[in-house]
Amino acid sequence: MAQLNLAVGDLTGNTQKIIDHIDKARGLKADLVAFPELAIPGYPPEDLIFRSQFVRQNRESLDEVVAASDGICVVVGFIDSGGDDNYNAAAVSADGQLAGVYHKIFLPTYGVFDEDRYFRTGAACPVFVVNGVAVGVNVCEDIWYADGPTSVQSAAGAEVIVNINGSPYHAGKRTERENMLSDRASENGVFVTYVNLVGGQDELVFDGGSMAFDPAGDLIASADQFEEQMLVVDLELTDASAPRPIARRSDAASHVGQPRTVNVSGYTSVSGKPPVPRQLAQPLDEEAEVYGALVLGTRDYVRKCGFERVLVALSGGIDSSLVAAIAVDALGSDNVVGVAMPSRYSSDGSVSDAVALANNLGIELWTAPIEAAFQAYLDTLSPQFEGTEWGVAEENIQSRIRGNLIMALSNKFGSMVLTTGNKSEMATGYATIYGDMSGGFAVIKDVPKVLCYRLAEHRNRQGDGEVIPPSVIEKPPSAELRPDQFDEDSLPAYEILDPILKAYVEDDVGFDDIVGMGFDADTVKQVVALVDRSEYKRRQAAPGIKITPRNFGRDRRMPIANRFRPY
Repeated sequence: MAQLNLAVGDLTGNTQKIIDHIDKARGLKADLVAFPELAIPGYPPEDLIFRSQFVRQNRESLDEVVAASDGICVVVGFIDSGGDDNYNAAAVSADGQLAGVYHKIFLPTYGVFDEDRYFRTGAACPVFVVNGVAVGVNVCEDIWYADGPTSVQSAAGAEVIVNINGSPYHAGKRTERENMLSDRASENGVFVTYVNLVGGQDELVFDGGSMAFDPAGDLIASADQFEEQMLVVDLELTDASAPRPIARRSDAASHVGQPRTVNVSGYTSVSGKPPVPRQLAQPLDEEAEVYGALVLGTRDYVRKCGFERVLVALSGGIDSSLVAAIAVDALGSDNVVGVAMPSRYSSDGSVSDAVALANNLGIELWTAPIEAAFQAYLDTLSPQFEGTEWGVAEENIQSRIRGNLIMALSNKFGSMVLTTGNKSEMATGYATIYGDMSGGFAVIKDVPKVLCYRLAEHRNRQGDGEVIPPSVIEKPPSAELRPDQFDEDSLPAYEILDPILKAYVEDDVGFDDIVGMGFDADTVKQVVALVDRSEYKRRQAAPGIKITPRNFGRDRRMPIANRFRPY
């Protein structure tokens, strides 16, 4: 199972990486090597699929992969095209010949997925005989259904299921996958091997975590998350020279296509091959898993977009400190620059915390005070603002000056700006459009505020010590845009806010039901109103890494002009 980090659209680079790993697998004496879903074009290619040139060149790249399959069976994802129809497909090749193709049957259209926009549904469930072993090949979503292709292929004699994936990460998903794959293996009495993509692509992170299960449903091998890896596993088949006879499939699975057998390669004795020690990756806890996703997603977004260095506005607060730490772990301290932009309201503690953080991380810190610019704005606007009370407009001028300055530095030096807003702020609109929302990538856009604190504490428990100053974690959060300002002046305490947001944003729980969960009705009404009227801001925000089951962006698609009120 070749768990690889591939790039969307990089047909040449992806193909070469696949061929390199075919060579590695051949050197390890493997009978079969499997690559992720749509490995050749990269996943998800989205509207690139509408470009006939892209689809054609992806098919030409497959020819190169097939030609490299001497002495080994290769399963690889690509876009198959027939006339006006495209398919999310798995090619099976051996000895330099294309033996057959499987077309994905279950096309997901929920959450971040929109596959029926691009692909037709497959109609067959082939079983491939590889070195005398009957192997069922299917793609990602296909294996989530009990009465799906796996049941058809096992009923048709398959002893091993090879499932290739581009399965994006969210917290807790590894356990969901493991439980489901165990069920498929034990229900059908087959070995199940699951190879997943790894790496970041725009808002999505693919965590790898490839796995293999025996016919009893026990996990027998697993790869690490968030790392490229070649997971090699020997499957102890009782009699590899005599695959199970073709059986009649169950009526329950009759809607997912006809089984058929394809001979790929004749039986070859494996008795002379030394056994491969079984590898079981150590599962990560939630904070380590989320932090790993954020680091990988940041590294790949910056690098795959062609940038080397990033800028982070350092306020001395928890969010910017966490983003800076993630950026350093993703890109190295030489490629991260902190930018402090103190105002008349910046506390001495915040300024010193930003300096301490920069020193701890080993990053350069630039300082650009905004007082002169702020006063110039106030002077310019004084004829229009005369006679009005100081308020949000004056506060947000400061944020927009900072956004302007850091984008100017980005423009001048070609560094990407990482924004620092968290999910709680994005949900409630507690962020300034064209101000602190300005930037190229929103690292913690899907991370609730309380989890930000847990992630900071997790980072400080690593071997290099407390890189985020304890004072940053301990002080009350504040935007510092007016005297003695704290977040709780405008929002409920985050320990109350975050569960309400999870219920309303991620779980679609209604107003009355949220109140029924024990929350104050006025507080729920305030939160729901803030979420609903901030949609226009979120639609203009930078993309950010998905780490929850439902993020703002690909997952949640609400109308901006919307008069429905749930209270």
